[in-house]
Amino acid sequence: MKIENPEELKKIANKIRIHIINQVYEAQSGHPGGSLSCADIMTVLYFHQMNINEKEPQALLRDRFVLSKGHCSPALYGTLVERGFIEKEELKNFRKLEGNLQGHPDRNKVPGIDMTTGSLGQGLSVANGMALASKLEHDGYRVYCMMGDGEIEEGQIWEAAMTAHKYKLDNLCAIVDYNHLQIDGNVEEVKALDNLEGKWKSFGFHVIMVDGHDIEALIDAFTTAKLTKGKPSIIIAKTIKGKGVSFMENKASWHGKAPNKEEYEKAIKELKDQS
Repeated sequence: MKIENPEELKKIANKIRIHIINQVYEAQSGHPGGSLSCADIMTVLYFHQMNINEKEPQALLRDRFVLSKGHCSPALYGTLVERGFIEKEELKNFRKLEGNLQGHPDRNKVPGIDMTTGSLGQGLSVANGMALASKLEHDGYRVYCMMGDGEIEEGQIWEAAMTAHKYKLDNLCAIVDYNHLQIDGNVEEVKALDNLEGKWKSFGFHVIMVDGHDIEALIDAFTTAKLTKGKPSIIIAKTIKGKGVSFMENKASWHGKAPNKEEYEKAIKELKDQS
């Protein structure tokens, strides 16, 4: 399945945002802010870029995706519903003992998940291993890894970046969901990233800066990454935390908080009005 129409992709992204709000409200826990900010990226990946098949979730030659910022699992689960990997009814059991949709994704419980994540800073290392295996076995699949901007304050990320450069992993595409906020507030105030583009360039990556809510620009960015040879690529996607819900946008307080009934109804109405 490859959807070329940007307007159709926008509609899917909006459905994913509705799934995100429904999950977090139903569970009364979870991380809406960063999940909402990456919904457009997830849509382009799963409906335009990645070579995947919901009927064969373990196909050897499928592209892989690692959600390094695993706390944003509501975005991943919502995407998997729209892509046909899991049933919509399963979302009601998000973060519940009787369900498989845990607060952080588990590859052993949910089809379509390639890596169990949650401990921040580790995803790029795992993605490196997948990309290197693809090269060694001449399998040809690509690997995508999404990180949060607060997450890349972790030192292991930069060790992994050095490794990706050393092995010339041009089948690896990293993504930073650059929404400028983390649980403790503004990223630059917690631990300044400063010249983020320059940092990744100095580590040997082909860097692509993009509006993370512009579907067509995202398509172009992923296409450019795919055509880049001899070095890994990273897409730094400038996003808005809480995107799509007015009272959540650009608010660090919505990093890991569930809406009450009134807030939930307002959020769903806003998102449905955007459909």
